[in-house]
Amino acid sequence: MAPISLADIVAALPPDESWGPATATETTLDGVPYAPYSKGDKLGRMADWTSEGKDGRERGGRQQYQRNYRDQVYGAGTSSLFAVQVAEDESSFSVVDNTRTSTKTRGFGRGGGTVFRGRGQRGGRGDPRGGRGTFQRVGTGRGGQQGQDRYYDNRGGRAGRGRRGGWKDWDKPQRNRDSSVNIRPDWAMLEEIDFNRLAKLNLETHEGEDIDSYGFLYYYDRSYDKQPVKSVERKLNVVDRAAYNVTTSSDPVIQELAEKDEATIFATDNILSMLMCAPRSVYSWDLVILRQGNKVFLDKRDGSSLDMVTVNENAADAPLETSEGNKDTINNPGALALEATFINHNFANQVVVESDTGRQEMPHENPFYNPSEETEALASKAYKYRRFDLSLEKDEEPLHLIVRTEIDAVSKNNISGEDQLLTVKALNEFDSKAQGSGGALDWRTKLVGQRGAVVATEMKNNSCKLARWTMQSILAKADVMKLGFVSRATPKSNDRHVILGVVGYQPRKFADQMNLSLSNGWGIVRTITDMCLKMPEGKYVLVKDPNKPVLRLYEVPAHTFEEDGEEKDEAVEEDDEE
Repeated sequence: MAPISLADIVAALPPDESWGPATATETTLDGVPYAPYSKGDKLGRMADWTSEGKDGRERGGRQQYQRNYRDQVYGAGTSSLFAVQVAEDESSFSVVDNTRTSTKTRGFGRGGGTVFRGRGQRGGRGDPRGGRGTFQRVGTGRGGQQGQDRYYDNRGGRAGRGRRGGWKDWDKPQRNRDSSVNIRPDWAMLEEIDFNRLAKLNLETHEGEDIDSYGFLYYYDRSYDKQPVKSVERKLNVVDRAAYNVTTSSDPVIQELAEKDEATIFATDNILSMLMCAPRSVYSWDLVILRQGNKVFLDKRDGSSLDMVTVNENAADAPLETSEGNKDTINNPGALALEATFINHNFANQVVVESDTGRQEMPHENPFYNPSEETEALASKAYKYRRFDLSLEKDEEPLHLIVRTEIDAVSKNNISGEDQLLTVKALNEFDSKAQGSGGALDWRTKLVGQRGAVVATEMKNNSCKLARWTMQSILAKADVMKLGFVSRATPKSNDRHVILGVVGYQPRKFADQMNLSLSNGWGIVRTITDMCLKMPEGKYVLVKDPNKPVLRLYEVPAHTFEEDGEEKDEAVEEDDEE
């Protein structure tokens, strides 16, 4: 048989048609469009009712969403084309384990790093002159390794770096806090000031001048500056001493200075620091402003929140109120504030050496102490009345402000031997596993080796509180601000505390670290004062909105808050009679 040549086969093919199946031109099947299909592709479901849906995608984040729901590439499933198919669906099979798991889990909180058990303290029994405080802590800082590894959280952020916003912060319900004072129907709102406007104000002024000083000061005990022994913790004791926080209009010295026309504006450092640091505040607070003639008195009402020391006010996840579902009664904002206030009262009295011979006397005695009525000894306290010039070039008459400042102790300079004026404050640590703690470093293990990280954490969680303390120290012209670190002896008890260490800072340098602007604070004071000077004589209330960064100025009747004080006095008299 003759061989068949390839050329004959090609020549025998039809000239106008290609070999093989006919090319399809239709892209629809009964009017419904369809996509090309390969045997290597995985078939999905038209409707999958077992998937987690939207919430499941959010839990895994964008990468998880893309991994589960992205479009399949054509032919991407060829690797499983010849895989053995299991007869039964094993996805629904699970092992039932009734054993109890350990409660000691490693937490990767908002600040990153392992969450440690923290501590915080209550200084002693309640003192009506004291105030409240609340304190909170944040992440571990950039170098927040525990053990040998640097931890990463499950949201892709490195542990301890500190995040501007927590996971799903945008979806958290807005907290509805209560106002510090009830807005009554007969109050007329005059002004509404946004914090953004306040942050842009600026007024340069001099350091101020001393007018007079009252009281006395004990010397600071330098043994508290030493690093504590590891096995021995110094307890915080209850030291009952008489300390006063008299409001501006009730101060006899300020009344005398006002009669002599020494200034136009009068205030205390507690009130003035709150106004100067208003843009940093989160909780609601209020001031009473009295306009009498050409004088302005920045005042506070009885039981004001200004007397309390806040805790973790500026934290990303501040402590919850009991009404918001917080079942831990000792870790809600009110209890923490009361605890921090007691700590500050007792700490300032404990770190001084009480001696009748070794103390510094001011030119005048304490103006609020009456030996015939008081049973407690006086606390170490000096009241300095200082004057500041807030005048502008366009002002026809000078505008002066007199503020009553406080100094807590005195100390000898190590080099020159001169006396240095001190303000003494205390930060407190509570249970780090409790809600609102912010995942701060464990003070017991990190305060000595990572003191900078601990302080930076406090600057973030307690920005308003530390700014107020720094501003008060600058107003008083104190040389050093002593910050004590006080922790609970046991996290679940708020009535026993230990002192872990004391650190001293120069107020102005500390303000630079916090980005605290003194000129911005004076600009806020001048702006609020100008508003009141343009208004007729009367009583006004400045209220910080509990849920918005806004200040509101109200005109109130002259007898406002006076009736509340009379009712309280009558109630106390009735209790005494019973």
